[in-house]
Amino acid sequence: MIKDRQVITAVIVTVVLWASAFVAIRVALPGFGVASLSVGRLLVASLVLVVAAPLLGVRRPASGDIPRIIGCGLTGMTAYQLLLNAGERSVSAGTASLLVNTAPIVAAVLAFVLLREPLHRWGITGLLLGFAGAVVIALAQGTGLTPSLDALLVLGAAIAQACFFVLQKPLLTRYRGVEVTCYAMWSGTALSLPLLPALFRDAPHASTQSVVALLLLGIGPSAIGFVTWAYAQARLPVATAANTLYLVPFLAIGIGWAVLGESVHPASLLGGVMVLAGVAVSRKTPYRAFPAAKPTMK
Repeated sequence: MIKDRQVITAVIVTVVLWASAFVAIRVALPGFGVASLSVGRLLVASLVLVVAAPLLGVRRPASGDIPRIIGCGLTGMTAYQLLLNAGERSVSAGTASLLVNTAPIVAAVLAFVLLREPLHRWGITGLLLGFAGAVVIALAQGTGLTPSLDALLVLGAAIAQACFFVLQKPLLTRYRGVEVTCYAMWSGTALSLPLLPALFRDAPHASTQSVVALLLLGIGPSAIGFVTWAYAQARLPVATAANTLYLVPFLAIGIGWAVLGESVHPASLLGGVMVLAGVAVSRKTPYRAFPAAKPTMK
């Protein structure tokens, strides 16, 4: 149970911002293309973090960590943004949030393969259940037995996020979570700069609603959300922090329904429950391959 009011507030802010991000992407996409929305959001978030960095006590990273930091930016920011935005062209906000929650499961597999971290019996059971849920969601978005391409793109975003989890783990032993977030955000933004012409092309024609959604994505979920998450995570047990993130997809479904009138296919909802159950079951192992499910950019 969380008793500190400031920590509770930080958790609530994080969950609400990350859940609303899936809806804001759907609102912004009609005015911006996939590329322009990705680079625009990253630019806004980076600028906010540049201003906040001195207040947060962000240190300069060691030169030897730069290659890993670039890898974090490429996977957790640039690739994640492009794949998620592309997928949400047709996938609803709630369904996208359910698919993204497969990231901790993929990360556990990568940790087993690349970092030799153990998988216990419960971990294997959770992985199988989570992957089965992801398959159900992908098929529910498609036709017949053919999965939706956009749903597969969102699943690709979850895989990119999982790679980020693996890459950032050694960094978290030397830097605070908010520092790793800043490094990844800035490097991911730098890698996305070749997409700037698309932003310059789309911005003048985007509706006010789309522009506001893009700004809110950069300032809210991408900047403030990660700062509040780092604050809460530093003051909570790993399991407690992780469990709060189970609320994100269901809140995203509710916001999507209230704001956009979206509904989630019953099969997608069933698959989502399977994914979340898989993540919960995998955490019953005495070995923790990863801290919490820490979605980078919702």
